[in-house]
Amino acid sequence: MLVVISPAKKLDWAVRDVAETQPDFQDDAIRLARTARNLTLGDLKKLMDLSDDLARLNRDRFRAFADAPAADVTRPAALAFAGDTYQGLEAGSLDAEEMAWAQDHLRILSGLYGVLRPLDAMQPYRLEMGSRLKTRLGKNLYEYWRDQLSKALNVQGEATNSQVLVNCASQEYFGAVAPKALKLKLITPVFMEDKDGQPKVVSFFAKRARGAMARYIIQNRLRDPEGLFEFDSGGYAYQPKLSTPEKPVFLRPYANK
Repeated sequence: MLVVISPAKKLDWAVRDVAETQPDFQDDAIRLARTARNLTLGDLKKLMDLSDDLARLNRDRFRAFADAPAADVTRPAALAFAGDTYQGLEAGSLDAEEMAWAQDHLRILSGLYGVLRPLDAMQPYRLEMGSRLKTRLGKNLYEYWRDQLSKALNVQGEATNSQVLVNCASQEYFGAVAPKALKLKLITPVFMEDKDGQPKVVSFFAKRARGAMARYIIQNRLRDPEGLFEFDSGGYAYQPKLSTPEKPVFLRPYANK
């Protein structure tokens, strides 16, 4: 079983004493960083709807992006991202064996790097998958990455003898994958809050739950879809009557916190 998650805008750049690996699409990341480096400050603001300060920060990041970065410039991807999904994943508390399993079975979809393994060395960046960055392959990043991401996931599925891909990524990021090109059975868990008897998806909670599901898959070394149904982190419970085989639903009482 493979599982994919989204990256995060927020980064945690604390030094980590772990061995890093080389991203599979490092050359693509270099090309995209060079393209983004040529954008004006105004272009960057418009591209990702950034404030002046964030536009300057990310302009400087693209300018500093190195073809062969020194070790002190990079951080392992699963430990460097720090958004809601990563609060659920809690990658820093995975033990060595769990992280080794995650290295083979967890993938982070990325606008800049395409696909990242947990320990892949990434440089600081922000480039959302929905960005309309024009490249030689098209008018946006979906057109740039689509074929490559599906192929990469198929290759990893074969390498790990995985039959299932659990999509714990947002629609923005998984939209860059071509489902018809996948050889893996696709399952997309849905996390809902029960508010006054009306189940609804609350984005903040759903993001964290997707990270927690990825952690659950890693810690239990799941291979079969049925194993997902036992997920109960944060008070969620599987709801067979609301579910389909492709979209298992997990529900919990609504909590406004």
